[in-house]
Amino acid sequence: MKINVNTNENINGTLVLPLWQDSKNMATGSESGVHRGLKTQIETILQDGDFKAKSGSAMTLAGTEGGKALLVGLGKEEEATLQSMRESGAKVTASLAKIHGKTLTVKFHGMEDAHMGAFVEGMILRDYSYDHYKSKDEDSDDTEITVNVTCEDEKTEALAKSSELSSAVATGVYLARDLGNAPPNDMYPMAFAEQAREFGRKHDNVDVKIINYDEARSLGMGGLVGVGMGSYRKPCIVIFEINPDKSGPSPCIVGKGITFDTGGISIKPSPSMDEMKYDMHGSATTFGVMQALVASGHKDRVIGITCMAENMPSSNAQRPGDVITTYSGKTVEVLNTDAEGRLVLADGLWFAGTELNPSYMIDLATLTGACVVALGHEASGLWSNNDELLNNIKAAGEHCGEIAWPMPLFKAFEKEMTDSKIADVRNLGAGRWGGSNTAAAFLKQFVPNMGDTDEQIPWAHLDIAGTAWGAKTNKMVKTGATGIHVRTLHHLITGQ
Repeated sequence: MKINVNTNENINGTLVLPLWQDSKNMATGSESGVHRGLKTQIETILQDGDFKAKSGSAMTLAGTEGGKALLVGLGKEEEATLQSMRESGAKVTASLAKIHGKTLTVKFHGMEDAHMGAFVEGMILRDYSYDHYKSKDEDSDDTEITVNVTCEDEKTEALAKSSELSSAVATGVYLARDLGNAPPNDMYPMAFAEQAREFGRKHDNVDVKIINYDEARSLGMGGLVGVGMGSYRKPCIVIFEINPDKSGPSPCIVGKGITFDTGGISIKPSPSMDEMKYDMHGSATTFGVMQALVASGHKDRVIGITCMAENMPSSNAQRPGDVITTYSGKTVEVLNTDAEGRLVLADGLWFAGTELNPSYMIDLATLTGACVVALGHEASGLWSNNDELLNNIKAAGEHCGEIAWPMPLFKAFEKEMTDSKIADVRNLGAGRWGGSNTAAAFLKQFVPNMGDTDEQIPWAHLDIAGTAWGAKTNKMVKTGATGIHVRTLHHLITGQ
């Protein structure tokens, strides 16, 4: 979707008219350039109450001499939020059909800058589909949608900047969705790594390094190796550095990248196992954040690390009852091979904390079904050892309409995960209760201290099991991978 912000009063293509609930007329000033016949039809519909402009509603007008229009309801003006405006913008894109064509003109008038920007952002985010594997019809039209956005002269510059930023960040969201939606026969650990390597080649300010399977074994990364050794598609770690020439502690994003999760020897039930291709969405988001930062022109150093593996059952696979030695030197009793994401992250977190000089670390993982039980598909779970970091992530999520909900890191959960009779840590809690909390408590054991102190590096864990795909209430995406928290983390890191 191409966005052009201008003050041109001409209507190019279909008119898109955002309206507050119970509007009886077009906003004063928005009539400019609208054909008299179309204006009459719009105002007749509004005055007769045929379109009440409730939030989430839309109506197409066609067949008049004045051209076509799409009326979009914004809901009550006093109840408007950034997220409601995004959802109204997304409704435009979701409502588009052949009749609307590929050229639109959105006319704003008398609206706040932030609300207009959020509306445009919603249009952009919803303009995504994953059709890489579909045959093209002869009459299919892949032409990019062009949106001409008009508003008052004094608001044009701010809206243009906002739209440009939204378009840049959306490239990262789209990338994360593409990676998550890709079929697992094509998106395996080294395929992800090669795509990351190509990303590094394309940008002078990006450095990408890969730790392959043999190197991971020699480094003692028993968590990563143990999870991935059952597949002939071996595991790896991908390290991104944006602006690597900048010195000093830098934000670090760590992603779980299980490109397909059968559960290993502790095999999953068959229903919906196809969805386990999404188990790498933590790494997809990490890569997406890197893309968004580059596209938006971020100038400071940021680190990304993705822990890639395929969890398969085989004669070479890890077994329940095994004890592994992680990169930290801590041993882990493997009680269930389907609790594998925490094992690869154990190595990734320790490596990031000891080798990459992070100012803080945030890991993302489709880690537990228990998080979905707790929060449904409405929010990601958020745990942290640092209140300031937790509050900053929560605020960034609220700003972006991607809720991250604080969850507890009680000492009891840590005690539960460190009471193995034969190892330092166990990879499964003692019972079925609080599973997302005990998983977070496990990860906390692999966050290094800062220098010679007893204080850990600031760290947060986002469990995105309920938000990474299939979230029907997420109006920013039609289906499949959501690209969740690319925007949250970009906003957290850049303040934009």
